[in-house]
Amino acid sequence: MRLNFFIVLIIGTLLSTQICNSQEEILYKRVDTTQLFLEVHYPPNMESSRSYPAMVFFFGGGWVGGNRSQFLHQAQYFAKRGVVCFLADYRTSKVNGTTPFESVKDAKSAIRFIRKNATKFNIDGTKLIASGGSAGGHLAAATALVEGYNDPADDMSIDCIPNALVLFNPVVDNGPGGYGYERIGEAYKDFSPLHNIKKDAPSTILFLGTKDHLIPVVTAEYYKLVMEKVESRCDLKLYDGKGHGFFNYKDFESYKSTVAAADQFLVSLGYLKTEPIVNIE
Repeated sequence: MRLNFFIVLIIGTLLSTQICNSQEEILYKRVDTTQLFLEVHYPPNMESSRSYPAMVFFFGGGWVGGNRSQFLHQAQYFAKRGVVCFLADYRTSKVNGTTPFESVKDAKSAIRFIRKNATKFNIDGTKLIASGGSAGGHLAAATALVEGYNDPADDMSIDCIPNALVLFNPVVDNGPGGYGYERIGEAYKDFSPLHNIKKDAPSTILFLGTKDHLIPVVTAEYYKLVMEKVESRCDLKLYDGKGHGFFNYKDFESYKSTVAAADQFLVSLGYLKTEPIVNIE
């Protein structure tokens, strides 16, 4: 009997470890017939006795299309570094017939869901990083800076503001002359991250190619200037000659460089330790 008990115990432990090390898909929001999921990537050999930083990624696509797999490689890397990573669905116009405003609502819902379930995910809700590229970068920044566009079904007692931002050629200016103004209109005053920077804005790292045809370098430089005026950190990393979306996995060298810089940024915030060194693949 004693031997059988230990066999069951070992099998249970192995199964538990396997579950923790795997990825899973979790429904975080339902709007009518639309279901939105988080794809969760856990660190290997997670310890139930400790909590981990969390990082949620929002894909790009102009709030029109795209899918959560865009940041799969980044999520896999940071999971190995000890971060519980989430790839988030959100509504887009092509799939759901929605506007950018619904996309922001979904991004905020995702962060609230993650925080609400911090114990389930073994995460530290005070070390939640929001990340994204292009329009997904806008969503990450908007969760931090834009006060409106909350889903009335959300539990508003749960904070949707992340603790840090990792932004890849983000759409931060939606004002006249900025990206998306023709769809946003005068609502840009409450929707555009650049126009809503305030004191205690989360520490940010922003990646941009100097040949980006959608996001001018001067916009990123001004974003950094305004952030520093309110005494918030903003590291701007410019990549000479690179265009929009240069950070994606298909440009492997740029992908590696941006991931390494994001890693060091999170180390500087105390979210990651220097060790263990993980190969960027």
